[in-house]
Amino acid sequence: MILLSVGAGTAALSAPEVCRELSERGHRLEVVLERGARHFVGPAAFSGHATVVEEPTGTPEATLFCPATAGTLARLARGLGGGSAALVLSGKRSVVVLPQLDSGTAVHPAVQGNLELLRGDGCRVLGNYAGDETSLLGVASAVLRELGGPMSGQRVVVTAGGTREPIDSVRFVGNRSSGKMGAAVAREAVRRGAEVSVVAANVQGVEPGVRWVAVETVEELRRETLKLCGAADVLVMAAAVSDFAPAGAVSEKIRRGSRDRIALELTATADVLQEVREACPGLFVVGFAATHGDPVADSREKLRKKGVDLMVGNDISRPGVGFGAEENEVYLVGAGGFGERFVPRGPKSEVASVILDALMLELDKKREVAAHGRKNRSELHD
Repeated sequence: MILLSVGAGTAALSAPEVCRELSERGHRLEVVLERGARHFVGPAAFSGHATVVEEPTGTPEATLFCPATAGTLARLARGLGGGSAALVLSGKRSVVVLPQLDSGTAVHPAVQGNLELLRGDGCRVLGNYAGDETSLLGVASAVLRELGGPMSGQRVVVTAGGTREPIDSVRFVGNRSSGKMGAAVAREAVRRGAEVSVVAANVQGVEPGVRWVAVETVEELRRETLKLCGAADVLVMAAAVSDFAPAGAVSEKIRRGSRDRIALELTATADVLQEVREACPGLFVVGFAATHGDPVADSREKLRKKGVDLMVGNDISRPGVGFGAEENEVYLVGAGGFGERFVPRGPKSEVASVILDALMLELDKKREVAAHGRKNRSELHD
């Protein structure tokens, strides 16, 4: 059971959405509305996702204070008890705190001291609530990480979108990838407790709850991906990376003038996936193969040629499942125990869930094989 303690602040308006997110991940929740919280949100807002109680019916696995006022922070940090803080203080449990403090209170030495005490005591203290700057998904994912979700402890890098290679100051060579599939994978990984970084090539908006790195060209994507993968466990290469770039970009706009034709020379771009594989041989890598027609053969070939662990193939020529669509239909090809599987057309959020299920199966198989190999080597040395 997760206990959600709702304090008196405007962030209380966001608490029902956080509650819904945790409930949809299969957790049972109880909600305590602290003094003054009902001025912002009532019990009906949590209906269907949690039970509003005066006192928790048992000891929770985790407690989320959303929001935590200066008074709540003091009770938690100084052992003063009162409200939900009393239950937390009675026995060490996972605690996540979302402070909501005005600018003057936030910098007060006593408040800063309380926050430091909480961090030192093992509480996960999130950034001060500032409306849209603190994502609801980020709050929920912090709780899931505390509970040890299925991907808790996994550091995942996701590339998303499509790169653009400049022809001149206004034109570029690119593709129609919207980044929706990569964003869906990142969102689902966060929901499962992973720490996620997204290298986003020309993607509209920012996915909440992740480290977001915006890039434009193949070179920028290559550099940032290699940098992040050095400390990662998994790479999901969902971005559509340009295979070619203009041989020489012009710094100004090319004017038509009297010319009806302009020759454009293209050169091959870097093979980002191959470079990552060479630089990070222990990294678990998921590749994507966007094809016109049946993607199975191409996925099998790329799985072998690229040395990746799982390949996701999709036919972008089919209406409703190509670039920019809300749905997708893919074929998964694994290198280990997963084998091959067709994933029928559905929302990209559902397809992302299946991809991550396959990823975890393949990752477990890979680790099992590695452990068996280490055991055999150890026995030979003995």
